[in-house]
This record gives sequence, C-alpha cells and structure tokens, in this order.
Amino acid sequence: MKRSALVLTAALAGLSARAVPTNAPAKPADPNFIATPADLKARIPGQLRITKPDFVVFVPEVTDEGVNDTGNEHFLVFDGPDGSLMAVWTQSSAESQPDQHQAFARSDDGGKTWTKPRIVAGPKKPGDGHMASWGYPLVSRKGRIYILYSQHIGRVDNFPHHTGWLHGICSDDNGATWSAPQNVPVRRSTQDNPDATMPPNMLCWQKPLRLGKDGKYFAGFTRWTSFAVKKNPTKSWISADSRVEFMRFENVDDNPEPKDLKISWFMADDQALSVPFPGHPEVSACQEPTVVKLPDGRLFCVMRTASGSPFWSVSADTGETWTPPRRLLRKDGGEPLLHPLSPCPMYDVGGNEAGSGRYVLFIHSHDGNYKGYKPTDSGYHRRPIHLVAGRFQAGADQPVWFDEPQFFFDHDGVSLGKPGTKGRLDLALYSSFTVRNGQAVLWYPERKFFLLGRIIGDEWSREGVRP
Repeated sequence: MKRSALVLTAALAGLSARAVPTNAPAKPADPNFIATPADLKARIPGQLRITKPDFVVFVPEVTDEGVNDTGNEHFLVFDGPDGSLMAVWTQSSAESQPDQHQAFARSDDGGKTWTKPRIVAGPKKPGDGHMASWGYPLVSRKGRIYILYSQHIGRVDNFPHHTGWLHGICSDDNGATWSAPQNVPVRRSTQDNPDATMPPNMLCWQKPLRLGKDGKYFAGFTRWTSFAVKKNPTKSWISADSRVEFMRFENVDDNPEPKDLKISWFMADDQALSVPFPGHPEVSACQEPTVVKLPDGRLFCVMRTASGSPFWSVSADTGETWTPPRRLLRKDGGEPLLHPLSPCPMYDVGGNEAGSGRYVLFIHSHDGNYKGYKPTDSGYHRRPIHLVAGRFQAGADQPVWFDEPQFFFDHDGVSLGKPGTKGRLDLALYSSFTVRNGQAVLWYPERKFFLLGRIIGDEWSREGVRP
C-alpha cells in the first residue's frame, strides 16, 4: 500500500510538472458575453442608431437591480381609433423566459415620442404567472381595441413559447384600461396533439389586415405540429414540422367580448401550405406568412422556409383557398431570391390594404451560409437586412417581380441582451408597417433589444432609382 501511494504521488507530481505554465496566455474572453448591467449599459449609446432609425420607440431600462425588458420582439405598430399610433409587442428579459409578457405603448405625435410601456398581459417577473406571447391587435370600427395573444398554461407540446391557448383582452378607452383575459375559441387541427387538453402551437406574427371578404380582418399564421404527431427528424429546431394556415375574423365590428369573437379557418389540416425540409421531405418548414393585396384583387403571400429562399402563394377568393407554394424568384424564369429560415416580411408601400402594386420585401440575401455559419445557426446568420423593391406584373406567372436586393442595414457585430448571457446578434425582422399621410415607416426590433422605426421613402421603391 505504501509503495502504491508513493507511485501515485510521483505520478501526480509528474502531471503537475507538465501542467500549463503560469505565464501561458489566458484564453480570450468571449466578446459577445455581457457580464453585468453596467457592461450592457455601456454598449447602448454606440449601438442605438447604428441602423439609422428615424424613430426610437423603446430602449430597455438597465439598472443594477436587474432587467425584465431586454428582450423585445414581435413589434406591431398600428393606428389607434383616436388618431394615435399604438404598439403592442412581446417583451421579456430574453426570448421564451418565464417573464415573457405583452407590452403596450402609444404615441400622440406621429411616433416622435412614446409613452412608457405598460404590461397588459403576462408576468412582470418569473413566478407572477405563465408567459403571454405573440400578441396582435384588432381595432373595431366602433373603436374597441383587442389584443389577442398566446397564453402558456405550464404545459409544453413542442417548444415552451409556442404552446398556448388563444387569449384576448380589449379596451374601450384607447388603451387606458383593459379587460380581464378571456379564452378565444380556436379550431383544432390534425397537426395538434391528440390530447384535446393540450393547447395548440399557433403563432400569428403580422397584424391582421382588412383584406378578407367584406373588409374583414384576415391573417395567415404558423401552426407548428405537435411532437406527438410528428417527431423532429434532426437535432435542430428548424426541422420541426410547421405549416401555414389562414383565419378571418367575422364579427370584430360588432364589439363582442373577446370570448365571443368568431373566426373562420382556411387551408387547415392536409390543405395547409407546406414546403419540404431539405433532406427530409416528409417534414414541412413553412412559416410566418405575410399577405398583401394585388391591384387585380387577389392576395399574395410570402413565407419563410428552410429551402434557401422564401416561397409564395396566391389566392383568388380573398384568402379562402391558396395555390401550392413555389420558390420566390426575381421574375418569371429569373434567379431565386436567397434567404434562410428567418422572417421575410413584405409590405405595400401605398398602404397595408391599398393594393397599390408597389411593395418592399426584406431579406438577408443569402441562404443561411454566412460568414462561416450554416443554415442551422439562426442566432448568427440572420443579418444583414436587404430591401427588395417589387412591382405587380399583370399576366405574369409570379405576379410580383423584384429588383436587385439593396443593402438596408446591419450592425457592427456587438451583441445586446440580458446580462449574464451572450445576448443577440441576429436581426430577425419581427416588424410591422404603417403608412400615414403618405409616409411609410418600417417599425422593427433591432437585435430583439431596441424598438425602432425607419422611413421608407419613394427612393427605395422607384423603378430604376437607387438611394
């Protein structure tokens, strides 16, 4: 035993002698890591205007006591019934954290200044209740404002921030006070968990617009398939099965209680729009539809996919049926527009419901292979932002043709977000669009941190002209 102990001691001594010398260079610190609130606060001044915003809606408050507002996304700005601009967004310390909630603010001077946001649904801090996510507004012709959102109940079907019942609140005093939450009935799908007590996984990411039959609110949404129905074939979240459906709100202008809202559902079950995931054709990756009106009255939809490009579909019956999705090209027979699985919103520069024939599409202009990153590296390749001007082409197969992508904005590689994490570098454009008095504005979350607005002047969409 004594000899064994001596041998072990000698071996340990040898290992110690071969250890890294004390004067060896230290491993460099991760430049993305945000160590403290002070570290984050020091980054803000140099980053706030790097994307050249014309409006600043919200900058997170950073104090030594901590933060619960450093995650800001799904930013939907809309016209209030009193002539104001209003905004609702999903806020948290970081995406999908237990403090995720719905924030509301308003501007009475066209977006120059904004009220301090108020939490209108969901927890202020972890433990105050289950998270409330992905809210979107509806405004009745009588002035009632609705916010509908996904209410988590503590059960997870595929991803925690996806699974939830549709809840709604309403205000009859321009957002000063809000009703108690109510459950809004939704149609179940064959893609949902067979257990009817498990909430679905439905995300509506853009404002519903009055593009439906008889001027009713209409929107597309993503339904993520339950893992009890279809397993994810890879280790990456981007291959989880997902499809696009559509909904029309039938009675908003009657001012019903949220629980009495009536919704018609289109392209459900096996009719849902789908795009095969590369290498796994049994799985669909088709998400986050944007819908615009064409001058001939049809509706045109653009969706993100994992196929290296957005895909498109068209409806000739105000959104009740849609053509099979196809890859988005610059023009008939032209090159595909490149984009990874990231938001690719498209807006009508004449007004959200105008059908002007002039559009702007926002993409990254690469297929996910970016600066050494791969299509699964969504936290890093979702940048920069390019603007692509599009115009209606009567008689064409693809009814909107696009110019070359134009660089719109990027940042300089500094991460922003919750202290104690690496923060965010992605420019995932969970944005919205307003046109007031002829001025078009893109409202966007920047690194899911700042909330900003940028004017889209005619120079961006005028044929043959570059800013």
